[in-house]
Amino acid sequence: MIVYSVHMLTGLRIFTSDPYWRGIVADLNAVVVDDANYADVDLDSLDVHIPVAPLELKSTIISALDDTKVLVSVFGHPVDLSPIQRNIVVRLKKSGGMTADELKVALGYARDTTTHTVDTAIYGLRKLFGRDFIINENGIFKIGGI
Repeated sequence: MIVYSVHMLTGLRIFTSDPYWRGIVADLNAVVVDDANYADVDLDSLDVHIPVAPLELKSTIISALDDTKVLVSVFGHPVDLSPIQRNIVVRLKKSGGMTADELKVALGYARDTTTHTVDTAIYGLRKLFGRDFIINENGIFKIGGI
């Protein structure tokens, strides 16, 4: 008998299109989302096969959370950013661009929440890497140039 904690994936937003996996990750206390752009992990892209032990699944998901490769692809080397700045860069790079509301939701805020946290983080990124680092084209934030 395998015993695991129902809190193994607490707080993680996971996307999968498979109803079976949606049930499993929900049972492990993850938030199941309907769009990979709003997820911390896209389970469909991880090529996980059943049967899988719960701890192996958790390990695979935790490894997928390591966004160092995405950051290196943007900056050319590892960088030290605040968690929200890191998350913004990774989400914009992976998605190709997001509206302010989409970005806010992807970062875990409600769409109608009034917060300047995202704006402040983008301002900080532009201050560090130049005004053209994060661009806004017709309401879509994108990674520009360094």
